[in-house]
Amino acid sequence: MRVFFEGELDHHAAKEAVGVIESNINAHLPKSCVIDFGKLAFMDSSGIAVILKTYRRMNEIRGKISVENAGKQPLRVLDAAGIDRLIKITTTLKEA
Repeated sequence: MRVFFEGELDHHAAKEAVGVIESNINAHLPKSCVIDFGKLAFMDSSGIAVILKTYRRMNEIRGKISVENAGKQPLRVLDAAGIDRLIKITTTLKEA
């Protein structure tokens, strides 16, 4: 399962996203869930809650979760929260 985000992931968007993601996990029981932040411009701590709730649900069904295409601003939030200790994160940033 792949979940795409674009624009902003704030409190309002996060609440809706959790419901949609959990519903799809329950319906399809995927072996993996990729959260794609390729078109996400802004994320606050509410995005961390989305990731952690998805992580917990995927663990319950023995699935895996990863975050891909994290841009500069979302990556700062993910780094500050230490999410990379639980979940594989790939970035869209070029290595210098």
